[in-house]
Amino acid sequence: MGQPTHAQNWWRSAVIYQVYVRSFADGDGDGTGDLAGVRAKLPYLAELGVDALWFNPWYLSPMKDGGYDVADYRVIDPAFGTLAEAEKLIAEAKELGIRTLVDIVPNHVSDQHPWFRAALAQGPERELFHFRPGRGEHGELPPNDWPSQFAGSAEPVWTRLPDGTWYLHLFTPEQPDLNWAHPAVRQEHEEILRFWFERGVAGVRIDSAALLAKDPDLPDFVEGRDPHPYVDRDELHDIYRSWRAVADAYDGIFVGEVWLPDTERFARYLRPDELHTAFNFSFLSCPWDAGRLRTSIDETLAEHAPVGAPATWVLCNHDVTRTVTRYGRADTGFDFATKAFGTPTDLALGTRRARAAALLSLALPGAVYLYQGEELGLPEAEIPRDRIQDPMHFRSGGTDPGRDGCRVPLPWTADAPYAGFGGDPWLPQPSGWSAYAADLQAADPGSMLSLYRAALTIRPEFGDGPLTWLPTPEGVLAFARPGQEGRLLCVVNLAEAPVDLPAHSRLLLGSGPLDPQGRLPKDTAVWLRG
Repeated sequence: MGQPTHAQNWWRSAVIYQVYVRSFADGDGDGTGDLAGVRAKLPYLAELGVDALWFNPWYLSPMKDGGYDVADYRVIDPAFGTLAEAEKLIAEAKELGIRTLVDIVPNHVSDQHPWFRAALAQGPERELFHFRPGRGEHGELPPNDWPSQFAGSAEPVWTRLPDGTWYLHLFTPEQPDLNWAHPAVRQEHEEILRFWFERGVAGVRIDSAALLAKDPDLPDFVEGRDPHPYVDRDELHDIYRSWRAVADAYDGIFVGEVWLPDTERFARYLRPDELHTAFNFSFLSCPWDAGRLRTSIDETLAEHAPVGAPATWVLCNHDVTRTVTRYGRADTGFDFATKAFGTPTDLALGTRRARAAALLSLALPGAVYLYQGEELGLPEAEIPRDRIQDPMHFRSGGTDPGRDGCRVPLPWTADAPYAGFGGDPWLPQPSGWSAYAADLQAADPGSMLSLYRAALTIRPEFGDGPLTWLPTPEGVLAFARPGQEGRLLCVVNLAEAPVDLPAHSRLLLGSGPLDPQGRLPKDTAVWLRG
């Protein structure tokens, strides 16, 4: 059998653009982004140079949690369009050389899903969820004491029904957890996978991939108990081996959302008969610190090496503070528990660091996920309290600003109403948002958009080869990668003073200008040909 072709291995070094449809582009003018808007912007995405698009859930949903409460996986939510439009979008993107990934949310469904509505009516579908009697003299206490998955929330993960029974929901009450010990749940999700693979998608992102399986006894939570009652249970691996067989029949790929501190257990999900890739949250949450970034990179590559899986790199997504804002704060890491209103931010500093981080992440071996608007250098928006929609905010008692600040609709055209997004946006755009518009940046060779376009043009030269660290002064990261035309170098200066560049034949790209002496300034990165 011959070696896999580059086309078969595309996912190992791909740049995958995350589309949060609701905020990308509004084609029909109702203030909500839609598939028509995405289709109109496909030429922009092709010019940007991305290999694939990952769509957050676009299915029928009451939108109690931004579409992660799915009522029907085979129906596109009318706010976004129709199944026929989704099929056109997949096909049109493919014609431009762009693959499509969809999002599957297997841990839970919407409380409007037909299964759960039948369960509420005392149907046999109750077996597909976790219904239990309460504790206490009259069943008035929840069946166990599990904590909510929403950071900062003290709300219970059980809701009591009028008949006295309780049902489990690790997230909101509108998102009842499925019982993955029931064969019908497994069969349904495998059929959903086939449904979308048959419509031409190239892959699937798996939401909350480590949470599906639950201890059948649903015991109280005990810190440090192994195995955990609902995180990273061994039963999951059989589920994903079955899924992998489905994907292999279509040459499809998986990327899992797997938050695990244990690197050995994390790697188990990436064995050759399970998931192809998983998100790297260590790098995403890492502060702007040379030593900690290098440790994160080394540990990421090391945990992937035993199973031969490529790493993934991401600076931001629809759940976390935008990179420009995060890097402009005193605390440049990310932790849900530390999010707060009114955190001081130096956007000029954050933008300089975000430009350097873009070149760092794009030079690393593996795949890169690029969240929409990062290529425009968008900052986190401060959403007025009366306009916040994220349940994370409400479940925190109003202390957590939530995730809406990174979900503000994109600016496309500077002199158009609502910065060219479409109709009056579902989340308000801050004043000055049009200054980030794509049309302005496309005409500016020094813009964030121009930097990303240039970087994505050069990036294929890095290929999928190994990384070799180079000796550097403290506070500087430098590594070499084998390129198609000789060695390529990436150097990032996080030290206080400018540094000399290593020996090289050509400067390919810089996140900012060199100083008058040809040295690399602080918070600046370059790509060099060795």
